Parts: sequence; structure tokens; C-alpha cells
Amino acid sequence: MANAAPLILHIEDEQDIQETTKRALDAIGGLSIVQCSSGCQALEVVAKYAPDLFLLDVTMPKLDGIETLRRLREIPGFDQTPAIFMTEKVTHEDQEMFMNCGTYSIIKKPLDPTTVASEIVDVWTNAFQARVANPQRH
Repeated sequence: MANAAPLILHIEDEQDIQETTKRALDAIGGLSIVQCSSGCQALEVVAKYAPDLFLLDVTMPKLDGIETLRRLREIPGFDQTPAIFMTEKVTHEDQEMFMNCGTYSIIKKPLDPTTVASEIVDVWTNAFQARVANPQRH
């Protein structure tokens, strides 16, 4: 699986950002992506798609990215799935809070379509290597 592209579950409520992200990851980056418009929708489909990586918007109605990730982690089999938050919030305090929620990385909005796919692949590769190195922890 180290050489296979991860299946990404992208959770984003803004249609224009969904489209930009899909284009950047799928067309430009060659990655597989399933998109959800809300945290509630993600919770409904996560078991069906069994994604390798979560890509979550932080600010969403009803369930924000932090709460969505917390609930996804409660579902058996997804407690160690790598997660990346996408946000405009980039203060040191915000970043620290996001990292304490169990996210592997933070991508700043607006996204750079030319680099976002490689950023995600880097996170996936590092997470995969960590699992191989420490299988009892993952």
C-alpha cells in the first residue's frame, strides 16, 4: 500500500472549495477522492468507502471539523486514520489545538492547487511509514 495512492475522504461544506480540491487532487494529483458536504454525511459514508485519509474543513455548520474527526475516530477501524485539517485559521494557538486533536497536518486556505496533492501524499507517506515502524501503536 505504500506505493498506492490513498483514498481520501474530503469533508467540506463550500461547493467552490470542493470543486477546487477535487480538481487539484484528482485531475492534477491523480489521487482518489470521495467528497462529503458535512460532517454528518461523512459519518454516514465512512464505513462504505473505508478511506485511507481524512481531509477536513475546520469551520462547518452543525459538526465542525474537530467534532467530525472526534466522531470518526470513535468508529472501529478509523481511530488511527491520518487526518489533515484545511483552514484559514493559522494562529499558533489554533495550529496547536488542531494538532492536539490528532491531525497529522494543517493545510492553509486558500489551497494552492499546484502543491496540495503533493502535501497530502507526503502526509500519507509519513503516516504509512510510522505504522510500519511501530505496528503495535497503530
